Amino acid sequence: MSNQYEGKGSCLCGETHIFVKTMNKNIGGCHCQICRKWGGGPLLVVDCGNDVTFAGEENITAFNSSAWAERGFCHQCGTHLFYRLKENQQYFIPVGLFEQPQDFVFEHQIFIDEKPAYYCFANETHNMTGAEFFAQFAPPTN
Repeated sequence: MSNQYEGKGSCLCGETHIFVKTMNKNIGGCHCQICRKWGGGPLLVVDCGNDVTFAGEENITAFNSSAWAERGFCHQCGTHLFYRLKENQQYFIPVGLFEQPQDFVFEHQIFIDEKPAYYCFANETHNMTGAEFFAQFAPPTN
């Protein structure tokens, strides 16, 4: 069975639609303070690469949340639409926006060292601290 599939989804009000050519079925969770502040809890996303298109693009507002990434939301209903890396336009899209297939797997968590004690997932996942994540994936600095 492939770990990729084509996906489509939408925001809460339906004014913005997302079309993804290849989406990874592995869900990642981020516990960093920025993600928790953005959504009120951990961010659960799937890696959608850079072959992502939108209908209703005029409803999308992007916010530069760091030097390397931006976050997009529907300015009609406020739905969080994506976390996008600026360097390669790679999209990480909240899994709840998609029409749900039954074979998504909660596979990894990052910034586990910033996770507050008031919640805990029962799933066994690959966990990385913020430092481990940046050491492995952060873009090089000049």
